Amino acid sequence: MRMKQLLVAALLLGPLFSLQAQEKKRIGTETAAQKEQRMAWWTHDRFGMFIHWGLYALPARHEWVKHNERLTNEQYQKYFDLFNPNQFDPKSWAKQAKAAGMKYAVLTTKHHEGFCLFDSRYTDYKATNTLARRDLVKEFVDAFRAEGIKVGFYYSLIDWHHPDFTIDGVHPQRGDNMPDSAYDRLNKGKDMNKYRQYMKNQITELLTRYGKIDILWLDFSYPGKHGKGKDDWDAVNLLKMIRKLQPSIIVDNRLNLDEYEDGADFLTPEQVKVEELAQYRGKTWETCQTFSGSWGYYRDENSWKSTHELLQLLIASVSKGGNLILNVGPTARGVFDYRAQNALGNIGDWMKGNSESIYGCTYAPESYQTPEKTMLTYNPTTKKLYVHLLDYNGKLVLPGYNGKVKYAQFLHDNSEVKFSAKGDDVELQLPERKPNMEIPVVELVLQ
Repeated sequence: MRMKQLLVAALLLGPLFSLQAQEKKRIGTETAAQKEQRMAWWTHDRFGMFIHWGLYALPARHEWVKHNERLTNEQYQKYFDLFNPNQFDPKSWAKQAKAAGMKYAVLTTKHHEGFCLFDSRYTDYKATNTLARRDLVKEFVDAFRAEGIKVGFYYSLIDWHHPDFTIDGVHPQRGDNMPDSAYDRLNKGKDMNKYRQYMKNQITELLTRYGKIDILWLDFSYPGKHGKGKDDWDAVNLLKMIRKLQPSIIVDNRLNLDEYEDGADFLTPEQVKVEELAQYRGKTWETCQTFSGSWGYYRDENSWKSTHELLQLLIASVSKGGNLILNVGPTARGVFDYRAQNALGNIGDWMKGNSESIYGCTYAPESYQTPEKTMLTYNPTTKKLYVHLLDYNGKLVLPGYNGKVKYAQFLHDNSEVKFSAKGDDVELQLPERKPNMEIPVVELVLQ
């Protein structure tokens, strides 16, 4: 991911599902009720782990390093030759994800570089032919399932290694302001039909070898001149194949099938700010975010988010009716960076006491105003409202809540919070000293 953020913003986030006023075409026959049932676990669980891992962990300077530095296959080969994750322990990954409160995990089985973490029949460019000599995807699946975490696969539609993937405006061997004739010369002898079949063959492997797969994250389309869109992927037939192989699977929105009502299951706002999430309220979506500015392991990148910022992302996502999938980029030895381990541990500490304000929750009913410097989440099953105190000052007024609150308590320890009516409002009598929580949560039992 990363360099494509502008492309994503322009091509995927704004216009998608914007044809609601028109009658959309359909690919399958699933009803709205059937879709809701299929996705019920996902909309309940709210929080997942993304794992971007590949050869780019060796240069450790961005997962798009091949693109950014315009590296050829020959120049990139040294990373394949040296790939040896001798500390890879997916059981440790899974335990960290579970401790952080994550309910599902999505692994990059193949990123844009074309390297496969699984033992594909259709390429030699795979983990089993490196010093790893293991099907890393299988071990990931087994370890995460053992912890009760649902498993998903990321598969890049793009492939900068495959000989038949045509060079375009995003390819490492692209040219700046190159005319069409120059691209034609570069692509002489390449056959996208062969690549499309290769892609379908590999996705078939992923969806038939590892049991039930819960999520498929395909990435990404960039239609237009010197780009690639649905026709380049044969996206309609690809999606039909996916749903036939795994009828219960949940698929993201990056196949460029906007005009179809059932061309995707969820929107994917990438690396957006908290205040931008409000525009997705009422839709089905998941924001994908990183701990820092990169998806793959980037040794010298230091713009890491604080625990407070990460928790705000999680709470904000749920408060607007969406999910958060938070990314980890393991090192070339196969372990989570110490900064990622610390962040996961801090999130886990908060989730131990406050996960009820995340799981099964969504945005609050319109009748409940959000007090300043707070975020609200609401569980429609238990009819409980959760007030997340982003800036604790020992006092909180809930505007217009008089007559609506039966009982109040801190969620992390179920200790009572007294309150009193002030006209139409309710004033919570918070302790002067902030509880030992990064973001305290008050649970309101409603009348």
